[in-house]
Formats: sequence, structure tokens, C-alpha cells
Amino acid sequence: MGRTGGAAPGPIDAFLADLHARLAGANGGKPATYIPELGKADPAAFGIAIATVDGTVYAAGDAGRRFTIQSISKAFVYGHALDRLGREAVLAHVGVEPTGESFNSISLDQVHNRPFNPMVNAGAIATAELIEGADPAERQRALSALMARYAGRTLELDEAVYLSEKATGHRNRAIAFMMLNSGMIRRDPEEVLDLYFRQCSLLVDTRDLAVMAATIANDGVNPRTGIRALARTHVPDVLTVMNMCGMYNYAGQWSYEIGLPAKSGVSGAIILIIPGQAGIAIWSPPIDGNGNSVRGVAAAGEIADAFGLHIFGTHPNVRNAIRAEYRGDRIRSKRARRHAELRLLEREGARIRVIEAQGGLYFGSCERIVRRATELSVQADWLILDLRRILSADIAAERLLAGLAETLAAGGKTLIFAHVDADGPTAALLRALAGKAEIAATREAALEYCEDALIAARLPDVATRAVAFADLDIVEGLTAAEVAQVRALAIPLAFAAGEALAREGEEAPLFFALAEGSASIRLPVAGDPARSIRLGSVGPGMSCGEMALIERGRRSADIVADEDVQAWGFGIEEMDDLGRRRPAILIRIVSNITRDLAERLRLANNEIRALER
Repeated sequence: MGRTGGAAPGPIDAFLADLHARLAGANGGKPATYIPELGKADPAAFGIAIATVDGTVYAAGDAGRRFTIQSISKAFVYGHALDRLGREAVLAHVGVEPTGESFNSISLDQVHNRPFNPMVNAGAIATAELIEGADPAERQRALSALMARYAGRTLELDEAVYLSEKATGHRNRAIAFMMLNSGMIRRDPEEVLDLYFRQCSLLVDTRDLAVMAATIANDGVNPRTGIRALARTHVPDVLTVMNMCGMYNYAGQWSYEIGLPAKSGVSGAIILIIPGQAGIAIWSPPIDGNGNSVRGVAAAGEIADAFGLHIFGTHPNVRNAIRAEYRGDRIRSKRARRHAELRLLEREGARIRVIEAQGGLYFGSCERIVRRATELSVQADWLILDLRRILSADIAAERLLAGLAETLAAGGKTLIFAHVDADGPTAALLRALAGKAEIAATREAALEYCEDALIAARLPDVATRAVAFADLDIVEGLTAAEVAQVRALAIPLAFAAGEALAREGEEAPLFFALAEGSASIRLPVAGDPARSIRLGSVGPGMSCGEMALIERGRRSADIVADEDVQAWGFGIEEMDDLGRRRPAILIRIVSNITRDLAERLRLANNEIRALER
């Protein structure tokens, strides 16, 4: 009992333990006897398991005892048929209509010449025929591989149950031969039935079934192995059929009361799917007249009620799709700017807007984001959509956001997506946006891009790649003669892209002013020399490492050239000597430096205030 991985019990563990204890003594129903081996099951056996889409499994009771999967296998084989042949081809073999009859009824859709749905025996036999392979042995291997992808391990065959089903499955034989007579199946019915009996006789435990259910909930990917078992595009098809037909002629009442896609089996198991969240499995052999576990139905009802899981009774809150909005005159990139650039960003930075999204991207949330972005585009020329807190994105998100990019581009606006990863929840969105929008690795990079574009458009003379010595920020306010005295102390330096101007912890004999190129101030991550945090960057005309002049300590961060850099170095001792000879010059240089430091602090404070809202 308890969670896998040895974790300390939590509230879900306690809930399942209490639920199991309360329902363990429930009476009603009896194990299935029409397959003799199933009639030998322990009627007191009872297991519950929940598997989340991140692979955590909670369990209670007899969750480790094995039993045969029976009709629950139908959902997985149906999904496999869809993956192999596609929706239209599978629909030609088996329909999707509820029958309102028992799972083993001898009833076929004569109008369309196919079984009514894949969850009744007739439909399951038809989908078993669709398992690939040139001969029975190959088809058995394909079936085994399919179930292993869902369970995360190879499932064994219960030989006794398989032989019992094969010896007593005359009703299924009648169904199969009727289907052969009508052209609904084409292979030898005995060979198709043999594979179907094997399919139903695979051994699982409740934990296995919870993981298999969670695989469907996780868009078809096994949450514990990362292996895809079902194409994402066919997950809605499987869930829809499970919801309509998975509980046989109890399906309507189940959907009304429980409200989750489910599939039951006559061995006493039931699986439930909470799309995007978890899979639930319950096993207890006594079944009711509909073929569903008595304790399973009761436990499912309590779980659904306790956590409000009915799919038509819960919905995401689209009002929370936008976490925050920022203006470019209040939130800046970490790129240090020259004074003329700062004044421009103060005046016109509001033409840059940031929308920080959160949660899942689906129709409702994306509609709200698209609507707000369109409203902001009236005042803004650059919009940044920050997706770092996005947990999922569906096809609606792909279409709506790609459409937003095209619409804004047609109006002369630039839309930039930040934090769109190639291997995360936004991977498909990244592919949909290819060629339609700008993509930035981070919000910081997107802000810097927009600021550069605004500065280039408004201050083409300032936005230059090189500056003369007299235009350095540190000598602003000095006379030409005073500038000449400072230049006499400067050391010309050159750094290749990636080369360090300074390293954290080193002595600091110099500070620098860049004439050309840019450099980043980076803080190394402790214990990981390959990683660092970018604290800021400087460009032509700006200084860095200037704390050496103010506090005379060791370097507090790395300074690394982003590209080839031409710089001037100023020795601390030489500057001290200048201060003794010409104190007014040094006072002006220190004043310019502290003014820049104060500006950076002010911007940092603005960002903190904005982010705390």
C-alpha cells in the first residue's frame, strides 16, 4: 500500500487508504463464472491505484495482485488500429455507436456491415484482426509489444485463463462466424479468436492498469518510460468511445454520474481517464449484471465526487491565462544603455509590451491572449509573449497563435515568442510558428531585441557599433584637454568572442570602457562551471568592472565578450594618481560611473515592483 518510490504518505495516500477500508467490506455481485477460471477469483480482493501524468503512482489495498486484463484491453487495441490504419479505415471495420446491450450480445450493425463499437466483443474481435503481422506468431509479438508500451513492461499470459476462454468461448465463436459470413472479418475466425483470447488473458495488476490509463491521459506517452504508445491525434477518438461505450449498457448512467471516460472488464477491473492529469484503476472481482465491478463503480463514484472530476463539471479558468503585462518603459532588458538611449526608452518604451501567459494553452485561454495582444497592438509596435509558465499547448493554440503572428505582421507589428522549447510542452507550437513569428530563447533576449530595434529606428547615429574615446560615457562632461589626459592613461585592449575580460574572484587592477562590441556580466553557477547567470551586458561607450575603482576588491562576477570587443583599460593605480594630480577629473569620472550604477538600480527596482503585482 502507498506511493511508489518510497515517498512519505500524503493526503492522496490517506484518501485511498480510507476509501479502501470503507469499501472493502461492501457486498454485492460475484466473480464472473462464464469463464471458469475467473470464477476462482478471491471475492475479497480489492485494489486501487492512481497514476499521474508525471509518473507518480498512489496505491491502496491489493494493488500488487495480478489478474487478467480482459475487456480493458479493447481500448488499447482500438487505439493501435487507429494508429496503424487511420480513422476512416477503422470506421469501415467497426463503428462507434453505443448498443444499449450487454458486452457479449450477438448484435451487429447490418446497415453499415460492421460491429457497433470496439468496446463490445464483436467490435473487439474485429479490431483484433487489424493487429499487424504476416502470421499468428508475428501478430502475437505485435500485441505483446503494444501492451508493453502501455504498461512499461512485458505482460505475461495467464495460460489457465487463456485455455479456459478458448475452451468455453462459444458465444464469441458464434459472433466471429457471423462476422465472417457478413464479410466483417476475413481471416480464419479461430485464428482471430485465438489472438483475442490471448489479448484478454494478459496478466496485470492495478498499478499496471493505472499507468496504462495514465498513458492515454498523457496524450499517449507512457509517463514512466517516456515511450509513445498512442498517437496524440487518436487520443480523443479512444476517449470518446470509452466515454460512450466503455461501460456497456451502463455507459449512459456512468457518464451522467461519474463523468470520466472509462473501460471495465469482467475480471473486476475498471480504468478511468482524467485527460491531461491522471489514470485511475480499480480492481475487485465481484461484478454486477452489467459486467462491472461493484466495488469499482462505488470507488470511482467517490473519487470523482471527492475531487470534482466530472469532465462536464470542471473547466479551466480562462481569466487566469494572462499572469501579468509589462511595458517596455518600465521593464527593461539587462542590456545597459547609454544616456541618449535611456531617455528614448523612457519616452517611447511603452511601444514594447510583454504578455506573460500561464497554465494551458487551449481555445479559451488563447482566445483571451489573442484578444489582449490585438488590443495592445494599437499602442505597441513590438509584442512579446512569454511562455515560460505554459504547461501544455493543443492544436487550437497552434492555430490561434500562428494566426495572431500573421495578423500582426500584416499590420506592421512584430510578435516575438519567448521560452518556446523544442522538447517541452510547446514543441508542437514551435513548429507551427516556424517562419511566422520571431522566436527568442528568453524574455530577456526578446526585450533586448525590441529595444535594439527601437533605438536603431529612432537614434541611428547613437546605435552605432563603435564610439570614439571622447564619446565614452565615463568622460562625459570633461573638457577636450581633460579627455586627452584620461586617454593618455588608457590601455588599448582586444578580446575575441567568448574570451573573458575578467573572472570572478580575481584581483581587479583594471576597469574597462568598450569602444566596439558587447560584453556580458555573468555569475557562475556554483558546482556547474559550464553554466552562468547573465546579470547584464554593456555595449560601445559603456564601462564595466568599474567597481574596482570604487571598492578596490576582487571581481564579483565574470565579464565575457559576446562578440569581438575593442576596449580601453584603466589601471586603478593610474587613476588614483590622476585623482591626486587632477581631483576634479576623477570626481567627474566617478560621478558618471555612479550615475550609471544608480540607473541600473532604479531599473531593477522597477522590475521588482512590476513582478510583485
